[in-house]
Amino acid sequence: MTDKSSAVQSVDRAVSVLESLARHGEAGVTEIADELGVHKSTAFRLLGVLENRGLVTQAKDRGKYCLGAGMLRLAGAAAVRLDISQEGTPLCRELADEAGETVNIAILDDDAAVNVAQARGVASVTTYNWLGRRTPLHATSSGKILLAHAPVTARDQVLGGELERFTERTVTSPTELCTQLTLASEQGYAVAVEELEIGLNAVAAPVYAHDGAVIGALSASGPAYRLGEELLPKLAKRTMAVAEELSRRMGYGG
Repeated sequence: MTDKSSAVQSVDRAVSVLESLARHGEAGVTEIADELGVHKSTAFRLLGVLENRGLVTQAKDRGKYCLGAGMLRLAGAAAVRLDISQEGTPLCRELADEAGETVNIAILDDDAAVNVAQARGVASVTTYNWLGRRTPLHATSSGKILLAHAPVTARDQVLGGELERFTERTVTSPTELCTQLTLASEQGYAVAVEELEIGLNAVAAPVYAHDGAVIGALSASGPAYRLGEELLPKLAKRTMAVAEELSRRMGYGG
């Protein structure tokens, strides 16, 4: 068996362990080994790795394993993605109808912004589907909002790395980007003027969770010939209002 095949098999077995514990509530090494059809030593190693990552925990007095708190963290992240998409879709539709442009909701996913909801306005000239697309943080309005409110370590990692150039207007200077992020935090919205694609402009505003943390960015984008740079502040004001409504629906009371 190749190293790649072995790694895939290990991942498959680890997932099977988690699924087994989800079904049974708790199980011992022997039970898990029997269900997976592997030696007890293999089951023990899998459980050890999962325990180190907090995905399973062991009741020392009974020798049984059950799902750990780490699963709650993963489930919580998935729930946020589903909730913001469900709550935000009708609001995206309203703003898209009103502005005539494309409206998206994006969330932070490591070093990128991922779009989880989208609606196209009647004036939209593109049929491109942004859903699920990973877009760069430094070259999009949504990315700048997410980066402006990201943990310091995540923000420093982006600012300290290479900022890829997509167009002549892409911000590739860490100092300039830092200034834009500060401005985005202060004014409540960010803009991207032909930074990801020539002829595409966008604005975005933050979406807050119940605890005040920014969990997403709501953006409106359109062609530069119709959505000129001078019109972005007006669209930003409306985008901020819709983002505030979505924040309220997500439990934010600020």
